[in-house]
Amino acid sequence: MKKIYVLDTNVLLQDPYSIFSFQDNEVVIPAIVLEEVDSKKRYMDEIGRNARQFSKLIDNLRGKGKLHEGVHIEPGGKVRVELNHKSFQRLKDWFADMTNDNRIIAVALNLMLEEQEKNEGRKVILVSKDALVRVKADALGLTAEDYLSDRVVELDHVYPGYVEVYVEAEVMQSFYANGGLAISELTKHPFYPHQFIIMKDALGSSSSALGKVEPDGKMVKPFVCDIDQVWGIRSRNVQQRMALELLLRDDIHLVTMIGKAGTGKTLLSLAAGLMQTEDMGKYKKLVVARPVVPLGKDIGYLPGEKDEKLRPWMQPIYDNLEYLFNTKKPGELDHILAGMGSIQVEALTYIRGRSIPDQFIIIDEAQNLTKHEVKTILTRVGERSKIVLMGDPQQIDHPYLDEYNNGLTYVVEKFKDQTASGHVKLVKGERSGLAQLAADLL
Repeated sequence: MKKIYVLDTNVLLQDPYSIFSFQDNEVVIPAIVLEEVDSKKRYMDEIGRNARQFSKLIDNLRGKGKLHEGVHIEPGGKVRVELNHKSFQRLKDWFADMTNDNRIIAVALNLMLEEQEKNEGRKVILVSKDALVRVKADALGLTAEDYLSDRVVELDHVYPGYVEVYVEAEVMQSFYANGGLAISELTKHPFYPHQFIIMKDALGSSSSALGKVEPDGKMVKPFVCDIDQVWGIRSRNVQQRMALELLLRDDIHLVTMIGKAGTGKTLLSLAAGLMQTEDMGKYKKLVVARPVVPLGKDIGYLPGEKDEKLRPWMQPIYDNLEYLFNTKKPGELDHILAGMGSIQVEALTYIRGRSIPDQFIIIDEAQNLTKHEVKTILTRVGERSKIVLMGDPQQIDHPYLDEYNNGLTYVVEKFKDQTASGHVKLVKGERSGLAQLAADLL
């Protein structure tokens, strides 16, 4: 039986095309939702862009008929702007304040009660990204769901970039003796390009081997860049060694890394970028950027020129650079960077419209980027450039993103079968024992 889905404002602001995700069912948009979307159109961020996009979309649907009566859309569903069923009478005994959230719940509740009076009434479902709206709806006996169509992966299925395979000792010996193995000798399951394979002895000995799948997915070979130390930074675990292989390979133009705080993502990327830019001359410039998204309440306007305003936001990058350059005195790092001229630290605010060739690009805290923003960044990459996206999907400060629909996870899943990209998930914290304990327990 077909259903009626009542959409909350946050669903449309997260995905303006969400109305097409409910198959052949009816999608109801309360009038108050249109007012809330209209109030966001002037925002100069992703929320404002989605509000404007939905406004254009719903205006185009107006050409198919009267929206308050409902218009048909693909794939066989129907969209209707609900002007009735807005009575607050049945709700005021439990939720007295006529807030926008309560008005949306009232529309869904009144629709449900009306459908229950029919012989073959349809089920009414309220769809909202707001957990408390779903809780309120459930308390009233109204079915409520989260909007999950924008998720690129399900729970605990984020691609890690490597796999463990148990083999006989003779297989590992053949791997080293012949400089590689055919995938068919290890398993019948297919592998992604540049996926790492950790071979362990099936009999339980400490013997192991580490290889990377070739771009064609038919062979696994030892690492090409047999380096475990760059700019004084040595890899401390197998995942960090994998990360260095990806960061130093010329044939891999996109590297994605995810991991908890303290796993070494930023430090390894900066060290690899500095070595290839300053020592090897592969790139003309090292560009380091991160989104300007505050952890808590924003501190307001900052004084000074652009560089002075950006300094607090970019301080985590400067902390790592101070460690790499082993600076001791205040201002010493600024003097070094000014003398080199090939290192550029900036916010992502100014990246639109740019073309960035011959550069090593590092995007930190990429989990706070939306799908649209990460697409904008990747389409700025020019010829002979390499870009590194990294972050912790479990530490998101963006109000409409979560671990499974953010831009970083989106890129990991969409590019995992592409030969131009590589990915690894860092699992062991190396910052300090306390930092690792906090990342695990908190």
